[in-house]
Amino acid sequence: MEDILVTLAIHTNEKAQILKKVLESESIDVHINDVDLSNPGISTGVRIRIKQSDLPKALSVVESRHLFSYDEEETYRTDDGRKRILVPVDFSDYSLKACRIAFNLARELNAKVKILHVYFNPYYPTALPMAEAFAYQGKEEKEFQNIIEKVKENIQKLCNTIDKKVSENEFPPVNHSYVLREGLPEEEIVTFTKEYKPSLIVMGTRGKDQKDADLIGSVTAEVIEMTHVPLIAIPENTPFYDFNEVKHIAFLTNFSQRDLISFDLLIKLLQPYQQNMRISLTHIAVKKADQWDEIKLQGIKTYFTKQYPGLNLDYKLIDTNDMLKSLDEYIKNDYIQVLALTTSKRNVFARMFSPSISRKMLFHSDTPLLVLRG
Repeated sequence: MEDILVTLAIHTNEKAQILKKVLESESIDVHINDVDLSNPGISTGVRIRIKQSDLPKALSVVESRHLFSYDEEETYRTDDGRKRILVPVDFSDYSLKACRIAFNLARELNAKVKILHVYFNPYYPTALPMAEAFAYQGKEEKEFQNIIEKVKENIQKLCNTIDKKVSENEFPPVNHSYVLREGLPEEEIVTFTKEYKPSLIVMGTRGKDQKDADLIGSVTAEVIEMTHVPLIAIPENTPFYDFNEVKHIAFLTNFSQRDLISFDLLIKLLQPYQQNMRISLTHIAVKKADQWDEIKLQGIKTYFTKQYPGLNLDYKLIDTNDMLKSLDEYIKNDYIQVLALTTSKRNVFARMFSPSISRKMLFHSDTPLLVLRG
């Protein structure tokens, strides 16, 4: 007897295509029909229909994936054992590129993605007399409501764009949702990171075209300095969208104990990609290099080869008086696609008056940075 078709859900066509792809990956046959069969051109949605015998399995898949739960801000508090990737966005083109790379990483790492936008509230209490203050406050609160509405409109537009790109196979269908926070972006991103506990943060940047005046105020640079979570900074001109395209990574080392921890984090994060990836252990000697630097590099390579058998490892010693210029040449000549490096948490004065190498590279290069806290 032929299995009866039942309606599992009604969605927009974009979301229906995503759900169809997910269910078919679990060997569940899916049929999509317009809700209004007599006027399909004006239908507000489509029916996702499956065999009745597949219903228990399909419901289990939908429940476990939590697809389309965009505005459920409390969902991040539930620990389902899956890795988490956080993507702070500002609705720019480079934020969308960061989302695409994050989604591809989530597919390989079996992780879920949380998109975070932090908006600023320009309202402050005034020093006007009470009667005037109430009138002025009412005006500002109305303007603030307009800001909130615009933010919600932008985040929904971004999610709709992502849905469309998933249906067109530009993005993989992974569990994703969003959250909105009010405050200073760098502070709220760090605070939310402590709550959400992601395995990785992915952030878009403008790359080397940023002005020097942006150096202190860059949100990405501040988050790098303030959080302990591995962070990938994706410049606007990054030539790839998927780490499967990355064949050569440089891991910068200064022979510290923290580098051992950072390298282990690197290997765990990139485990799905290791087969076709070469990692170069790189030391930059700003002062005159000596034979001990090369001996140390050889020793680290030998140690990591034993600890992580199967890795394609080599090393590079750069002797230079101009670190940034030499790094540029190294990246170009050796086709480095990602720079991985260790950073440590530093106070505000250190960040202002002695910029770290990660901060310098963030504004100097169009090469993605993978920053690890050893």
